[in-house]
Amino acid sequence: MPDRPRRRPAPRTPAAELPTEPVTTSMATATLRREPGAPTLVTLVLDGAESSCLDLAAPAHLEFEYMEQMALVVEAARPTGPLRALHLGAAGCALPRALEARRPGSTQVAVEIDEVLARLVREWFDLPRSPRLRIRTGDARAVLDSLPDRSWDVVVRDVFARGEVPRHVRTVEAARSAHRVLTADGLYLVNLTDHPPLHRARAEVAALQDTFAHVLLVADPAILRGRRYGNVLLAASAAPLPVAALDRALRRLPLPVRLVEGSALRDFRGSVPAAHDGPAGPQPAPAG
Repeated sequence: MPDRPRRRPAPRTPAAELPTEPVTTSMATATLRREPGAPTLVTLVLDGAESSCLDLAAPAHLEFEYMEQMALVVEAARPTGPLRALHLGAAGCALPRALEARRPGSTQVAVEIDEVLARLVREWFDLPRSPRLRIRTGDARAVLDSLPDRSWDVVVRDVFARGEVPRHVRTVEAARSAHRVLTADGLYLVNLTDHPPLHRARAEVAALQDTFAHVLLVADPAILRGRRYGNVLLAASAAPLPVAALDRALRRLPLPVRLVEGSALRDFRGSVPAAHDGPAGPQPAPAG
């Protein structure tokens, strides 16, 4: 029996033909914003919030500071070889695209709750093809809970709904689920945003410290001093994290960030309790 003809990949949308008007997805309104003075840079905006930024000419480039910080944590903790990476929250898949460019041969799955958006970003951007990158439609927590033990080297949580991290992905039980699917030296990376006095960030630290043996935090010093709103990156692992090497790498970034771990992180957490699933279990993000 003759082999089936190989299916050709769908053609990419040329940069000049990317949509210039808002596009309605399953759950949001998406806009592709071109950056003045940077013709190859495209920012995906969902309901007015910047969600992903990709350089069409440079797959390894990461424009968002917290994503570059995540990449540095991965590089310090797992410096060589392909990775098995699970991304909870996909949007434009900027980080999976960059990891593929920096770590060829990696196998990645990105979970996106918005079915139409998942299809569109495949059409708009030069994302790695399956099986190097599969985009799975579903609720991040539900997919995480369904995965087998010890199946991922890296789990990235970058989940937002209407500008907030849904509660059901920031509980102790969600952290335990991430711990379960990671390899013995696997890495859990969490992106969140918070306002002073950073109560939510402290509760997220509590959830990770109650689950993982090793946890660290990376953020702009002004955020940690309670002077402004912004991103906070958390990294957790059952294995020791390369704090010294990561601190050196972070100091080379254009903008200053502070790494907090050990007793300083316990002091930051204070007495803020971790969140737990409610009596009915995890409550997924509203679909709409």
